[in-house]
Amino acid sequence: MSKKLIKSGLIVSVMTLISRVLGLVRDVVIANVMGAGVMADVFLFANKIPNFFRRLFAEGAFAQAFVPVLSEYHTKDEANAENSKGLALPLRNPSDNSSGSYPKDNLEETRRLIAQVSGTLGVIITLVTLFGMLASPLFVILFGGGWFVEWFNHGPESVGGEKFELAASLLKITFPYLWFISFTALAGAVLNTMGKFAVAAFTPVLLNIAIILMAIYGADYTQSPAHALAWGVFLGGFIQFVFQIPFLYKANVLVKPRWAWHSKGVTKIRKLILPALFGVSVTQINLLLDTLIASFLITGSISWLYYADRLLEFPLGLFGIGIATVVLPSLSKLHSKNDPQQFTATLDWGIKVISLFGWPALAGLMVLAQPIIMVLFMRGEFSQHDVLQVSMALFAYLSGLLSFMFIKVLAPGYYARQDTKTPVKIGIKAMVANMAFNLALAPFFGYVGLAIATTMSATLNAWLLYRGLKQAQVYHLSKNTKIFIGKLVLAASVMALVVYQLSPNFDVWLSMAFFDQILQLILCISIGCLSYFLMIFLLGVRLNDFKVKS
Repeated sequence: MSKKLIKSGLIVSVMTLISRVLGLVRDVVIANVMGAGVMADVFLFANKIPNFFRRLFAEGAFAQAFVPVLSEYHTKDEANAENSKGLALPLRNPSDNSSGSYPKDNLEETRRLIAQVSGTLGVIITLVTLFGMLASPLFVILFGGGWFVEWFNHGPESVGGEKFELAASLLKITFPYLWFISFTALAGAVLNTMGKFAVAAFTPVLLNIAIILMAIYGADYTQSPAHALAWGVFLGGFIQFVFQIPFLYKANVLVKPRWAWHSKGVTKIRKLILPALFGVSVTQINLLLDTLIASFLITGSISWLYYADRLLEFPLGLFGIGIATVVLPSLSKLHSKNDPQQFTATLDWGIKVISLFGWPALAGLMVLAQPIIMVLFMRGEFSQHDVLQVSMALFAYLSGLLSFMFIKVLAPGYYARQDTKTPVKIGIKAMVANMAFNLALAPFFGYVGLAIATTMSATLNAWLLYRGLKQAQVYHLSKNTKIFIGKLVLAASVMALVVYQLSPNFDVWLSMAFFDQILQLILCISIGCLSYFLMIFLLGVRLNDFKVKS
């Protein structure tokens, strides 16, 4: 189990690394073309709304409800296939091509469930997508209230009025992305459950490529750079959707969708998805609430939060989401096989791996935040002022990096056991706390206050998830795991001191030529990584610490 998890985790992490690197390239291009001004704020807003629904209907609540049920069906199919091998079946003529009493394949139940779910989900997603395109101004009113108020009071010529009308226009282009990505996520969940992690992990690369190409070449053929980027989102969604079809066919799970609202499998998923839907929406509502409040703040607030979040998402996606992608199907199968000991060991493995990479990522980004932002974004429309503003938001987000990562590993401990209600209750508490933190901090700290509030609520969420698993006697941090994490924290602290001594101050970074900045940054990161891994080796951390013990 341990080797399989490590192999799968490495595959997902490598593919995710490629995607995240291209994601950073995409953000560099966006920063160069639009900076952190009006068009940047509006495009990022128009991209956030369909992504909000994506978390609900695709990668978030849907995956958390669908994967455990699909794993259950797939495990049952595998068991039936194994049993059929031991049956004393009658001899048949080799020239007889009929299947006789032999099983046609070992995916009968799995294929039926995929057909029912894809057909049912397809109808719902189509209706939501059409409504989103037709009612795009309504979504801008709901989530960009500050722009609507200015449009209503001062007309379309005002800055807020311009943002309102542009956002409504862009949403009509970006909303179909929801349709494409929902089926992409469904296909990815199916392939992940069957142990084929590379395809789904690589797919987001195609979205980044589409946006980059449209940003560079599409502006001459559209109304504005923001419209070009919106069409990049549309095109990227379509390419991702088409890309996975051959792999589904090869795995013998490409089926004809059919409506099956009352079927056994869909009914079970519906019961699981309702609380999961609310649970995932808690986090997304918090993010949209941040966007709503930011629409009342100075121009650039949404963009500064976005760029800071993107840098946070790099380690979070590479390690947190990468490990969670592998852990959920594994935990679901272990629950189906009624193996609580391995279930606990797998969760512990996830926590250790997250900690191994999370602590140095936190320490390194804290020390090198401004140089990294400078090297990546400070060109074109992106100014030195924007570097400082983004770095302040990033510092706030980074204080919760490990909390965000732990949530990604701890939450599957509930979903794999088909318990979607407990995370919802925890999520409600975190959402209420986030709202309170927002209202308390935003008036004093502006957009940075929104980032601090997000971090505080995520930390509360992670703690409550862990406490729930501990009380249910599903998982708790053992003394050995606590000592292990302590060693990693010490090593990361030493690494931070080493990198801090190597890194020049902000003014020196500014005076460097771009090529010199890159070389200095590579030197700091390389020596930082070397010092970290040397320290954990000296502290006694070994590969055996990551074995999933039976």
